[in-house]
Amino acid sequence: MLLEMKVPSPGESISEVEIATWLVEDGEYVEKDQEIAEVDSDKATLALPAEVSGAIKIVVEEGETVAVGDIVCIIDTSVKGKAKAKPAKPAEAEPTPATPKSNASLDAKATPLAKEYIKQNDVSPSDVTGTGEGGKILKEDVIEAMEGVKTDGPRGIERKKMSMLRRKVAQRLVSVKNDTAMLTTFNEVDMSPINAIRKEYKEVFKEKYEVNLGFMSFFTKSVTTALMEFPDVNAMIDGKEVQYHNYADISIAVSAPKGLMVPVIRNAELMNFQELESEVKRLAIKARDGKITPDEMVGGTFTITNGGVFGSMLSTPIINPPQSAILGMHNIVERPVAVDGKVEIRPIMYIALSYDHRIIDGRESVGFLCRVKECLEDPTTHLLGGDIKKSLGL
Repeated sequence: MLLEMKVPSPGESISEVEIATWLVEDGEYVEKDQEIAEVDSDKATLALPAEVSGAIKIVVEEGETVAVGDIVCIIDTSVKGKAKAKPAKPAEAEPTPATPKSNASLDAKATPLAKEYIKQNDVSPSDVTGTGEGGKILKEDVIEAMEGVKTDGPRGIERKKMSMLRRKVAQRLVSVKNDTAMLTTFNEVDMSPINAIRKEYKEVFKEKYEVNLGFMSFFTKSVTTALMEFPDVNAMIDGKEVQYHNYADISIAVSAPKGLMVPVIRNAELMNFQELESEVKRLAIKARDGKITPDEMVGGTFTITNGGVFGSMLSTPIINPPQSAILGMHNIVERPVAVDGKVEIRPIMYIALSYDHRIIDGRESVGFLCRVKECLEDPTTHLLGGDIKKSLGL
């Protein structure tokens, strides 16, 4: 019996996807529910599991865009066999990429399209580092290796197709610049109090909850506190109306291999520090591993992005539509500041609020950012209810 596998609907409003990577080879035996491909939508990367067991015939190449409901492969259920064993994952949290050293290794460790790229461009397998599951070489790995080899001299050019997710992000960013009256206001935060709390309690916090006491929970708590006091910042334009929210669904910008992901923490205003840190960790890992779903990335009311992890001193973050504002975190640098008439060295972070001036006025934007600053510079009073250990659940 031949079963035609069609592209399932990844979510509402998604009409097409791109075949990002085939995880199996043409003719290979696959087991039911085995992940056989990764597909990109304009919102997330999703796994495509086999509907039945049998020998697979691939009918759509990697990189092709297909409509939801189109046939991507055919599985012959009359063929009996055993699926290839997956390479054991290392114990570390981050997979260790494997570098093939021979053509025999390449046969087992590269996708069909990656093999074709290697042959056509005369790339040595030993120069390619596989970043796929179990160290499998992807097309992108071959292209990256080619970029490191100057075959055409200093003016060589390589082309790489933008993923569907990246193209959608590009469209949204241009749309924001064209369709909103975006402004950015700035402030600075003395991170000494938060550093002191983390230094004293982070080890016992991690031991009890198996998650770090990071900066994100303090910023999320500060933001949700300020959003309840400045509802315009938590609102959005819907046609000729303004839609207000009595809850705070906080979108957290995460850098993932396929592009920027923005998973959402639902009802963040109701969460404690442990719940926030656990949810941030869970969503970040899913985004990094390409397991995030479209439902986990829609519906946010406000976004936090942290360019500081990459060393950014200051930036003007772009609003995540249809939201009306976004908070940008940056790196922490020791700077001289005036404290009670004296110059002291303090760990300072610059923070930025980009907002849509069509709905948020200067009073609200500046007031919101000042309230966030107040919460961060005196977290014991404004975020921890005067009792640090109790609020941290220790």
